[in-house]
Amino acid sequence: MSKSDWNSPEAVRRLAKRHAAEKRFKFIGLAAIVLSLGFLALLLVIMLKNGLGGLDWDFLSGSDSTDASTAGVWGAAKGSLLTMLVTLLLSFPMGVLAAIYLEEFAPKKKWIEWVEVSINNLAAVPSIIFGLLGLAVFINTFQMPRSSPLVGGLTLALMTMPVIVISGRNAIKAVPPSIREAAYGIGASKVQTTFHHVLPLALPGILTGTIIGMARALGETAPLLMIGMRAFVVTPPDSLTAPSSVLPMQIFLWSDEIDKAFVQNTSAAIIVLLVFLLAMNGIAIYLRNKFEVRW
Repeated sequence: MSKSDWNSPEAVRRLAKRHAAEKRFKFIGLAAIVLSLGFLALLLVIMLKNGLGGLDWDFLSGSDSTDASTAGVWGAAKGSLLTMLVTLLLSFPMGVLAAIYLEEFAPKKKWIEWVEVSINNLAAVPSIIFGLLGLAVFINTFQMPRSSPLVGGLTLALMTMPVIVISGRNAIKAVPPSIREAAYGIGASKVQTTFHHVLPLALPGILTGTIIGMARALGETAPLLMIGMRAFVVTPPDSLTAPSSVLPMQIFLWSDEIDKAFVQNTSAAIIVLLVFLLAMNGIAIYLRNKFEVRW
């Protein structure tokens, strides 16, 4: 196209339409971001306004109570910590090992493809289905203690594991093939190459996916509701098999109270849960930046 063609009225109109469409797209994208952040900021302001007054040491160190003035969040927070501990200890090693096997060692056979499709589908299954599975298997079949961090952790581990497997496979797949070829070139075996060279480079992505999956599990209520963790528990759990509640369930129970005094407790508990979630996401960002290798 010659220079005169670019300056023709038709070309000028086309360029003007393209620039206008680009500006509209930028405006719509910016408006969507502002709207989303605005709703989030509004929610945060409401929670801070209602809950900051209730954030004191008695609230942070106390447990559930029928009296809003003496109710605290420590029992539920400790239950969440124990539940997340069980979830992490089970889902992380099993998920990472499964990702390594599927990406590095699994043969290219039909049943492996079925396993991969099943894992991808499990990551999208509604969380309440995992609650029903935990109720049927861990409580009804194995007679594990109801409303305990052990059963809650096992149930959430089932829900979190597909996320860890998928993120782990993506992180391992992102390692350049030249790393493997160089390791093979100096005589390393398949296992040595995977665990000494590939896995350390994939670790940032694996850790990020794991912590994001754990953060999702921390905010879940539906699967824990199915295994009985909505019980009224006055004392903090002293073991993995003791009756317990968790922060999301405690928020749900307080929000359902008739007494309006629990509104402040609900907002304060939401603030505590948000601090937990922000801390976990902050750790994920820190680990990603610390261990990330730029090529």
